[in-house]
Amino acid sequence: MPNFPVPQSAYLHIPFCRRRCYYCDFPIAVVGDRSLLAPGQPLQGNNSGTIAQYVEMLCREIQLAPVSGQPLETVFLGGGTPSLLSVSQLSHILDRLHERLGIAATAEISMEMDPGTFDLAQLQGYRAAGVNRVSLGIQAFQPELLQVCGRSHTVEDIQIALELIHQVEVPSFGLDLISGLPHQTLQQWQDSLEQAIVLNPHHLSCYDLTIESMTPFGRQYKPGQHPLPSDETAAQMYRLAQQSLTTAGYEHYEISNYAQPGYQCRHNRVYWENRPFYGFGMGATSYLQEERFARPRKTREYYTWVEAIYRRESDAEGREKGEAFSLDSDAATLHSASTSDALLDTLMLGLRLAEGLSRRDLAENFGTAIVEKICRCLAPYEPKGWLEIGSDRIRLIDPEGFLFSNVILIDLFEEFGEG
Repeated sequence: MPNFPVPQSAYLHIPFCRRRCYYCDFPIAVVGDRSLLAPGQPLQGNNSGTIAQYVEMLCREIQLAPVSGQPLETVFLGGGTPSLLSVSQLSHILDRLHERLGIAATAEISMEMDPGTFDLAQLQGYRAAGVNRVSLGIQAFQPELLQVCGRSHTVEDIQIALELIHQVEVPSFGLDLISGLPHQTLQQWQDSLEQAIVLNPHHLSCYDLTIESMTPFGRQYKPGQHPLPSDETAAQMYRLAQQSLTTAGYEHYEISNYAQPGYQCRHNRVYWENRPFYGFGMGATSYLQEERFARPRKTREYYTWVEAIYRRESDAEGREKGEAFSLDSDAATLHSASTSDALLDTLMLGLRLAEGLSRRDLAENFGTAIVEKICRCLAPYEPKGWLEIGSDRIRLIDPEGFLFSNVILIDLFEEFGEG
């Protein structure tokens, strides 16, 4: 039997949003702004039967997870809008996770939150339940850009949310921003960066807008064409973020992510270092035993999938729950453990990090000949100042190497892919 690494991280997908942003193609369920169970009240998990049903199904899936024997070191609640959960629902999820897999006392427990979806009591409850890192989805500081994106929050909501985060003294908080939005100017992007720096978050994620075909943006806009910023302006936005944030003392530790020293996102590093992790919830992906598995992306199909596995496991005679059983064996396999897939995953993810890839690790996993072939493939980009091939590491150079990383990755995929 192969000796696979033990997963010590878990991602939990909370799919609910009050509305769908115009750029979003994530598996979500829109639940509106107002509760149906409590008419006239803002919707939250404690007055939504839809959210309550999902939480119970998610906890049922967690109870079926294969036990690794090592407690979780990172937990990430993403979405969607996890801050639509009530405190009791969040506590219930984390309790089930702790009972089944264990959560280390020093674990990083991150939660994505949107301005305008939580109050002081709620945030205090999340902290008491164990959340010690908040990722606040601001996206822009300009009202007109928030409206263009279809966001449900206002600039005032942003300020209130930040005041609450400081009042509760959340140990680590980050802000998410998007560049390259329709009608967004270079000056607006600079203003957003300056406002973010003044707020002094521990972490900043700066994502360049990706136009997905099945979204409202995908139906309205074509990349590089007005009212989207030109390719050159988008590149200037990237360089401006790198210059502004590194000057302000942030480490540019990953293509889209910046952190104050000691505040890198431990959970996301699991992905970039190609380590195993559990995935739970609608549309979530797990990476176990060098295979990637995806759950159904629609609510009804996800419920049917969990119920079918739960019934089968409950009906199994003479078998203790969790033994000789793989929850993911019934999920859709995305990626099998071929050498080519493993190599490309390692290259694609590892080159996103500022420190790049270890040549020794590559040689141990794939052989010296492969490392030499990688170096030959990448050599033309060294004179451009896009990457550095050192005696011990291969890394992209900030900012130009990060900016043109897709060009470099295309060459690697053509060289090492299996068609």
